[in-house]
Amino acid sequence: MDAAGSQVADECAQYAGQCQSGFVTTQGGNLLCRKIIHLIADNQVKSQVSKVLHECERRMYKSVAFPAIGTGHAGQSPAKVADEMLDAIVEFARQKSVQHLQTIKIVIFQTNMLTDFYESMKKREDSDSSTMDSWLSMIKSFFGGKKQSSEKKNFMILEKKIDLVTFQICGESQEKVDATESWIKDLILKEQFENIISDEAIESFDETQIAILEDLQRGKQVSIQLLNNLSPPQIKISGISRDVCSVSLEVQEMIQQIRSTEEEQYKAELLYYRVEWRYPGSNDSFVAFDKLTNMQLEHAKVAKKPHLNVRIKKKNYRVDLNTLKATDDHGKMINLQRVTKDEGK
Repeated sequence: MDAAGSQVADECAQYAGQCQSGFVTTQGGNLLCRKIIHLIADNQVKSQVSKVLHECERRMYKSVAFPAIGTGHAGQSPAKVADEMLDAIVEFARQKSVQHLQTIKIVIFQTNMLTDFYESMKKREDSDSSTMDSWLSMIKSFFGGKKQSSEKKNFMILEKKIDLVTFQICGESQEKVDATESWIKDLILKEQFENIISDEAIESFDETQIAILEDLQRGKQVSIQLLNNLSPPQIKISGISRDVCSVSLEVQEMIQQIRSTEEEQYKAELLYYRVEWRYPGSNDSFVAFDKLTNMQLEHAKVAKKPHLNVRIKKKNYRVDLNTLKATDDHGKMINLQRVTKDEGK
């Protein structure tokens, strides 16, 4: 109040008896801001922050800065205050009706409180990571700064937009500011991890696998680079360690699925040169089944299975492997042929 000046103190005295909303708004006085919202003493920190945010939106303010409310003379726990303030901010940021308020700052001068706010952020992100990319991206800015966005380089076809978080650090000396900056960077680096998967099967990734990678990148705190120009091709996954591990497992499953498919196709190709199954075509001719179906029919017969369901001309048929007759869903029956290649066509 002393820094704001006597004019602000006089305004507070003038409006004090008229306050019904839990706060009083005055001019900025000597401070570098347009308005000051003075909160009436109350232990309900979340409610107070929420009221201020909605008031700022109603008045079309573009930014607002909060102190760590209640941690001074009120003596509230910094950890409790951090949780309640961040709860209010996240709930506000989730509202689709928010149009004007772009920057939310929390100014913390007491360095010992930084840990409480960091732990609150980390706990919230861990518990809510399944429902949104990150709750951090929903807050326009935390610890200050304008909303910023950066588009990552387009590695082959994968692309991701990320909302950055800006930290503004205030301290008693440059030495303490530098120490805090180093501490924050160390925390960030401890959460980062990178994994590189090299496999020839990556070269076979098509639009289906690429779409899956893009979905994984959107849903997790990772960046995925597809490096097809290397030998063997690589997929580089970078980001939060737990998400890197999770995505890496899914990529390995995709690679294994491609290998299995390619192996099946290779076996089907070899078998096709030894035996060929056919179904009736037009003009008394017979048409060869595709190679995978051909292999399924042959394996079923060798295994002495009585029946096998197949698709012929987009219809379902049940094949009797003893009589080589196939019956559709309406009871229509057709004859199949099984020809070994040494018999000729």
